[in-house]
Amino acid sequence: MRVLETDRLVLRHLTLDDAQFMFRLVNEPSWLRFIGDRGVRSVDDAREYLRKGALASYAQHGFGLYMTERKDTAQPIGICGLVKRDTLPDVDVGFALLPEFAGNGYAQEAAAGAMAHARQIGLKRVVAITKPDNHGSIRVLEKIGLCFERLIRPVADGDELALYAWNA
Repeated sequence: MRVLETDRLVLRHLTLDDAQFMFRLVNEPSWLRFIGDRGVRSVDDAREYLRKGALASYAQHGFGLYMTERKDTAQPIGICGLVKRDTLPDVDVGFALLPEFAGNGYAQEAAAGAMAHARQIGLKRVVAITKPDNHGSIRVLEKIGLCFERLIRPVADGDELALYAWNA
């Protein structure tokens, strides 16, 4: 199901048919470095990751991470959307692209679309978390209107992360 369109992109619900794509994405070196290892070692693991993640989020919250595709070719390039994490009090905007699509403005375009969607569904505050050295993501967050608030450690034994926020 299509959720939103931008000039060049379509964001749609992820499905179990996207497991092969997710398997590749979550095992990319950039994902592992900046987002973390999700323990997805097979396409079956990717299906379970989708079931417990995006698909469960659609059912529980009415939003989640979405497949991000080029509008002209329908080629999947990444994911972007809104996440309600147990470790954060606010909804989080998140995005990740396959490396061959980075540097073309797609992350900013998709994330701006996700922020417009957040406003449409009535969210008054949206946050994002990123590793402090993830300069590409930080640039995207700032360009779509989020501002640095503070460093946090959402999980006691986890990494310290930079918290960015947008308030209506």
